Amino acid sequence: MAHIIVVGNEKGGAGKSTVSMHVATALARAGKKVSALDLDLRQRTFGRYVENRASFLASTELDLPSPDVHDLPEIDAAALKPGENVYDHRLSAAVATLEPDNDFILIDCPGSHTRLSQVAHSLADTLITPLNDSFVDFDLLARIDSSGDNILGPSVYSEMVWNARQLRAQAGLKPIDWIVLRNRMGAQRMVNKEKMERAIKMLAQRIGFRIAPGFSERVIFRELFPRGLTLLDLKDIGVKQLNISNVAARQELRDLIKALNLPGVEVDF
Repeated sequence: MAHIIVVGNEKGGAGKSTVSMHVATALARAGKKVSALDLDLRQRTFGRYVENRASFLASTELDLPSPDVHDLPEIDAAALKPGENVYDHRLSAAVATLEPDNDFILIDCPGSHTRLSQVAHSLADTLITPLNDSFVDFDLLARIDSSGDNILGPSVYSEMVWNARQLRAQAGLKPIDWIVLRNRMGAQRMVNKEKMERAIKMLAQRIGFRIAPGFSERVIFRELFPRGLTLLDLKDIGVKQLNISNVAARQELRDLIKALNLPGVEVDF
């Protein structure tokens, strides 16, 4: 059965779609069969990223490994039993269809709390949470005192992940491997950055997640989206010499894939 990766964070702008696209494409390049679902039914940033890729490859007649994005199937609401939620059935039907024929299913969640996102988290074998290097974003995981040194308690997103873990335990499923990425980090060593590092390490021990390296803030990610490309595609489209920033970004992606420790995946790019 497919290994399910969920990329989730209830705050927008944390880089979920960029992480989703790079992880999914890296897995496809590793020879894995990857299907994906975009649960942000309004903005569909990840879905449009993959559509941009398909259009670019068609126009250039290139054949590059890519994930397959699928729409959620429609469910006849009249066929539901009292109290059943149509979104639960749409997501479970999509996963049930994709599981037998894929190595991985990647689910990109919206930057808000929705029923679909809540259900997706309970399906996760691996949960990836990109987090901007800011206490504004950290507040989604935990409340912290004014000094930034003492954690007061878990916040709404951590509580939702806890509930998902409980549901999996009740169903006899293996625990979620929860990984938090410090994403879109600046290059400078600042006091706030050091405080964030200490706070995340404390919280990881307290509520049980792993910390993995994310992506630094780089212009290249904005430039890749219109063509649906990733850092791994640059040489394939004719970029003969990567600049220092692009080389560093590829190394960040390599470190991320290695840290995820996904089953059967070797980092060879």
